[in-house]
Amino acid sequence: MTFAGFHLETRAIPGGPLRLRRGGSGPPLLLLHGNPQTHMMWAKIAPALATRFEVICPDLRGYGGSFKPPPSADHAAYAKREMARDMVELMAALGHERFQIGSHDRGARTAHRLALDHPERVERLAVLDIIPTIAHFERTDMRFALGYYHWFWFAQPHPFPEKLINTAPELWFRSHVSRGGDAMPAFFSPEAAADYLAAARDPAMISGMCEDYRAAASIDLVHDRESRAAGVKIRCPLLALWGARNFVGRLYDPLAIWRDYAEGDVSGGPVDCGHYLAEEAPDAVRDAFLRFFR
Repeated sequence: MTFAGFHLETRAIPGGPLRLRRGGSGPPLLLLHGNPQTHMMWAKIAPALATRFEVICPDLRGYGGSFKPPPSADHAAYAKREMARDMVELMAALGHERFQIGSHDRGARTAHRLALDHPERVERLAVLDIIPTIAHFERTDMRFALGYYHWFWFAQPHPFPEKLINTAPELWFRSHVSRGGDAMPAFFSPEAAADYLAAARDPAMISGMCEDYRAAASIDLVHDRESRAAGVKIRCPLLALWGARNFVGRLYDPLAIWRDYAEGDVSGGPVDCGHYLAEEAPDAVRDAFLRFFR
């Protein structure tokens, strides 16, 4: 059964309601999903983690069943600083002042900012298939632009990308996650795929997703440059994993880049899969998390 032993609930924070699943007992472990997904991406590994941890899997603002601020000219509502604050407030509401974080894709960008802005909260951080946002943009070349074309498409002014996506949201979703195909990837469970498609059919989610990317190309870079100028880095131990068959490891040396952004221990390496590590290679991610988190 999907998320066996977990409870589906909604928690109110100052920004708005967050949908989440929670289960297990032990030290708190926050799992943050990627795009264009929801917390359902963790379904294959969360029950095993819940044997050792209290596992909390929310939908980020703008995604899934969580609140979705409308688009704005400055995209400030989707700054990773705001999305990180949501998670701090959620965990505090659940009684957790310090916690560990496992994160993928957009959730990992939120987690990175959380570790910079609230270092006292984060004991350990794992990021899947990313390097820092500013590192991507500052290294942009043709390979990056072609491989990550959606970064530049989603960041176009509202409502241009939304109008195109909303004309055929399910076709867009299947094409996006399969990198140009028209079939749903087999590694998405039926329950996860249904949740992702339900979110994709919601125009407010599509706007939230695009605002997330618009913020990454604007206000997030301002915050990243300010942090870098002030010498602010990740203080806690960091685990970085990436898909060996995806772009990150082919374009960069992820561990070397992350060591420029962290003060503490940085470990990790490639996993034999594509971008969606927790669903394509759940055993490898589960085992890595169980070794890393304490």
